[in-house]
Amino acid sequence: MTARPLIGALVCLPLLTGAASGLAQDMPASLNDYPTDVRADYVFGCMAANGQGQDILRKCACSIDTIASILPYDQYVEAETVLSLQQGSGENLSLFKSAVFARDMVADLRRAQAEAEMLCF
Repeated sequence: MTARPLIGALVCLPLLTGAASGLAQDMPASLNDYPTDVRADYVFGCMAANGQGQDILRKCACSIDTIASILPYDQYVEAETVLSLQQGSGENLSLFKSAVFARDMVADLRRAQAEAEMLCF
């Protein structure tokens, strides 16, 4: 990774939450309840998977903003946790693979991700 894309990403980081343009103050609290570090982590992961250009930065920022507009942060964390637990093996984790509540949480996250994919990419 070169320094230029990293510097560009760091300079644009305040824009991810709308703080630089005052959007964070205008946005309802329910749409801006994702912590900055969670948004940044998502964008960095998205860029690692899709590329390092400015256009990808914008698409990835759009993606997490779209997800945040669909799922409250608490639901996002729960779904990500369930996904993580589903990756494990063992009898104790089988509940997270078969339970209706777990499938519903993951389905909600997948729908939000699909919406973000359609709108942003």
